[in-house]
Amino acid sequence: MALDFVAGCFGGAAGVVVGHPFDTIKVRLQTQSTRKPLYRGTLHCFTEIVRKETAFGLFKGMTSPLVGLTFINAIVFGVHGNLHRTLGEGRLLNTFLAGAAAGAVQSIVCSPMELAKTRMQLMGLGEKSKKRKEIKNSLHCLLRIYKSEGLRGCYRGMILTLWRDAPSFGAYFVTYDTVCQMFAPDDSDHNNVGTLLFAGGMAGVSAWLITYPVDVMKSRIQADGVGGKNVYKGTSDCFVTSYKTEGWKFFTRGLNSTLIRAFPVNAATLTVVTLILRNVKSETPDHE
Repeated sequence: MALDFVAGCFGGAAGVVVGHPFDTIKVRLQTQSTRKPLYRGTLHCFTEIVRKETAFGLFKGMTSPLVGLTFINAIVFGVHGNLHRTLGEGRLLNTFLAGAAAGAVQSIVCSPMELAKTRMQLMGLGEKSKKRKEIKNSLHCLLRIYKSEGLRGCYRGMILTLWRDAPSFGAYFVTYDTVCQMFAPDDSDHNNVGTLLFAGGMAGVSAWLITYPVDVMKSRIQADGVGGKNVYKGTSDCFVTSYKTEGWKFFTRGLNSTLIRAFPVNAATLTVVTLILRNVKSETPDHE
């Protein structure tokens, strides 16, 4: 029903505002040079961005996810809610399948949006503010990519986004439902706000843990060429080159900041969605 889409919009907006600074740090750590790294870790990255670029540097590229995630979360929660009811609620397998389908569908919109966000987040990397107005906003960024690389360029990293989001969202909804049922096995509508926040945070953490290596490669593929020269020939070359240069640790670059971000972002997102759905249903006596 349409309510799932509307609730997803509000939940997505809440998540973006809470989590974008952490996402900026994650992308910087994932894509920095290993030979001459600018940042020693999550805290150092945070302080350097604020020192050189002011606090606004943490919110670079937020326009794209703020606008896009309104639509994306509408897709995710709309597809998941409707498909879950069709498959049959109450079984974790159906919850996973509905979540995986939602992740696959939203990746079509998410891929170009994250490409623009990544490019914006890397703009003026390590520079003072005077050189930071080349790209006006995320839409301008995508238009520049389209002019230079065509539509295919706008979907750079699309396959990796799909590989990340399908299993990720499956695990996301399974974890959320499982934690909610642990605290209120008879009726999840009885969960209090504290439980919803905890369940949402754990859902976000579990979703990232199982797909994070794919996200690292996606970020590198989407950031490739920002300095004017492409480093990777494709996904397989990105994997081989990164492994030869850094070993298996490249899979976990930026993981700390991602997990720190995942908990509050998804706690906010899923709690807002759940409360909206719960309150509207309570005011509709004949809801199914």
